[in-house]
Amino acid sequence: MDWKELVRERYSCRKYMGTAVSDEVLDELLEEARLAPSAANRQPWMVYVVREPATRSQFKRAYDQEWFYRAPVILVFCGSAEQSYKRKDGALARDIDVAIAVDHLTLAATARGLGTCWIMAFDPLPVKEILGIPEPWEPVILLPVGYPGEEQRKPRKRKPLKELVRRV
Repeated sequence: MDWKELVRERYSCRKYMGTAVSDEVLDELLEEARLAPSAANRQPWMVYVVREPATRSQFKRAYDQEWFYRAPVILVFCGSAEQSYKRKDGALARDIDVAIAVDHLTLAATARGLGTCWIMAFDPLPVKEILGIPEPWEPVILLPVGYPGEEQRKPRKRKPLKELVRRV
């Protein structure tokens, strides 16, 4: 799959088959996320790999969407404010650095025929409790990963380029 096809093919998958994702494939995806750039190369992120159905089902306390628990793997990307690069005005690069790693992984997953869906609209406190995530780490993104099931894909609505780009 070439680059243009890859970015057009990636979508937010909300229906997963029960087929397991092998450790080998998962390790490849995690390695490709590891290679993502980060501000000042701080890499202020880490990921929890959640496979156990009982643990995944506990996430209903944080994000109560039934489709979410059908993915065979949920990746919990965490960031650390302490380890993050801080701009002069105090802005943290943590969430951006996490997002870059997640984006690398989602594209790598798409290239291997896997589906993913970014979840940021969740309550992080139950996730921290369920996984025992220590300070200074904070859950930033939940990412279900699995082989896509049959679903009706909606056409993408994107703003025209002229609304997004200013040439000066």
